Amino acid sequence: MPLSLSKAIEIATAPNGAVRVQMAAELTTQAEARRKQSLSALLPNVSGNYTFRSFTNNVAALGIQFPTVPGFTFNSLLGPVEVNDVRANATQSIFDLAAIRRYQASKVQLQAAKSDASAAHNQVKGAVAKAYLNATRAESTVTTAKANVALAERVLRLAQSQKDAGTGTGIEITRAQVSLANERQNLLKATEDQTNSVLLLLRAMNLDLDVVPDLTDKLRYVPADVPEPRQALTAAKELRPELRAQAQREQAAKLNYDSSKWERLPSITAFGDYGTIGAVDGALLPTRSVGASVRIPLWDGGRMDSRRAESASQLRQEGIRTRDTAQQVELEIRTSLEALKTAESLVAVAREALAQSEKELAQAERRFSAGVANGLEVTEAQTRVARGRENEVASVFRQQSARIDLGLAVGNIDMILQ
Repeated sequence: MPLSLSKAIEIATAPNGAVRVQMAAELTTQAEARRKQSLSALLPNVSGNYTFRSFTNNVAALGIQFPTVPGFTFNSLLGPVEVNDVRANATQSIFDLAAIRRYQASKVQLQAAKSDASAAHNQVKGAVAKAYLNATRAESTVTTAKANVALAERVLRLAQSQKDAGTGTGIEITRAQVSLANERQNLLKATEDQTNSVLLLLRAMNLDLDVVPDLTDKLRYVPADVPEPRQALTAAKELRPELRAQAQREQAAKLNYDSSKWERLPSITAFGDYGTIGAVDGALLPTRSVGASVRIPLWDGGRMDSRRAESASQLRQEGIRTRDTAQQVELEIRTSLEALKTAESLVAVAREALAQSEKELAQAERRFSAGVANGLEVTEAQTRVARGRENEVASVFRQQSARIDLGLAVGNIDMILQ
């Protein structure tokens, strides 16, 4: 399976991709459902019902007494009477400021859920990019380890040829063999690390772990422009979905607080019903009723006051989170900028050190072949070349990882990944 970085991100951010993306989509769906629930309190409510009644009434129970007539008895029991009642009912909120504020809060909460989904997409992109980068680093480490093994084999052959020519010693061969064994051990470790890093990449993409990807993008150094902290902070205020989502949550908390505050206002509701009613064996006669009701809260045992205190606490809590989120974003930007500056310097130093160690190895081999140096000098130079290659891979990986961290901190991960 050929797999580029852009393709890996596309798979992870698909609707059925990474678990975090799927969860964010479900949270957005739930917020939309809550918005519709809040809206229902402001829309007409229509229902229909059918009632069948069979009843008897005793007029004596109502205090009605019939006069006594000699030879005639009045029956005080009426019924049984059987009645059908088919009716439609409708209610409509005319004025309920608390319900209006709750609906406005639900709309803002939906916007916050969408911002959270955008943040989740960015986090998934960053996680997949780092997993892909780690896999390419492991691949480069394996390549480097193979090159180090080949170099150790070459040094061993050189020591053997010098001994065969009578200018070398057995200790030089033994030393070269130890170095070769060490490099082979490093190759085994690098191979294991490569396998594990590929598995972690597949897990980040939410793919079957049996997939065998062929990474088409390789680990390479891309110079980065390091912006000023204030410039990055200004960009983050515009781009970071986490800041936008938290501001929206604070706004929703303010609206919820307003809704609890306005619950003490009167609310007006219009109502009406229309239907037919009549005896089972008789005609059904149409009836109707319309009107309006005004509800004035007077005393509810302290329920509204408690809800208002709770919503005020939630508003203060969201304000604390807003300030904390802003400070966290600033911390992430400043640390990622410092990490990127350091990584850029490390790449330059590692490349210079590798170039110098390769020159040292070439000179040591010439001196050893000419018989003016021993094999220890070659082995030490070979070790420095091997470590120089590993340091170059590590420094490039660190620089690319710092670029991703800066993109996440600013909220512009897509530009970093291009």
